[in-house]
Amino acid sequence: MGDLLGSIFSTAGIIIILGIIFLIAAIKIVQEYERGVICRMGRLQGAKGPGIFFIIPLVDKMQKVDLRVVTLDIPTQEAITRDNVTVSVNAVAYYRVINPNDAIVNVEDYNRATWQIAQTSLRSVLGQSDLDELLMHRDEINQKIQRIVDEATEPWGVKVSIVEVKDVELPSTMKRAMARQAEAEREKRAQVIHAEGEFNAAQQLQEAATVIAKEPAALQLRYLQTLTEIAVEKNSTIIFPRPIEFFEAFRSYLGRTLKAEGHAEGHAEGHAEGQSQSD
Repeated sequence: MGDLLGSIFSTAGIIIILGIIFLIAAIKIVQEYERGVICRMGRLQGAKGPGIFFIIPLVDKMQKVDLRVVTLDIPTQEAITRDNVTVSVNAVAYYRVINPNDAIVNVEDYNRATWQIAQTSLRSVLGQSDLDELLMHRDEINQKIQRIVDEATEPWGVKVSIVEVKDVELPSTMKRAMARQAEAEREKRAQVIHAEGEFNAAQQLQEAATVIAKEPAALQLRYLQTLTEIAVEKNSTIIFPRPIEFFEAFRSYLGRTLKAEGHAEGHAEGHAEGQSQSD
């Protein structure tokens, strides 16, 4: 009797232990940012979660899929641009799973597949772009890569939101050539600005000369103003050349004065001769 009870208790204990194990295996907990994709006897049943739910052990198989945004660091890729320049470019991509069922059923490893297609698309786009386009229009390059990768990963239930080119490494010879080009461009702009300044100054001087030509006394005033500006520096000796035009004002003034005096004397002499003849 004792052996029978012992065997009964042993069997009951085994059943209880198996039941606990079965219950533990049947209970699944999925976080808010996860989904559990369930396949029953090899057939897709769909995604469940978040929260707690039950599956049938040994019949159902569950795989968790993370729905959070994943940061994918694309390693440095060497490529030859359309204008035959070798560049080394690295980038970063941001993606997330929007359809857990497709991410499990349609691709073996969606993370690795996305990583590989991002590298391939980066090299392809760089090969179709010029170096100047890569350096000046990087936003367009980023959008083009993002569109290509997103279209390729759409059947896998993956959404690529951002692709950004981080760094572009150029050969040292190309860096020196670009530096010379930038220096020449700066020199050209400086010469153009200097020429424009000379042209504007010449126009102003022409207008000033026209004003001074209308009134010769303005040249004397300008001469005195220049002397005043030099005197501010407190120089002990001032050497300032006198232009010929400076004397034109006095010459014209003296000419008008002498001419007026000559007319006056001639008029006086004529009056005196008239008086003598009348006498």
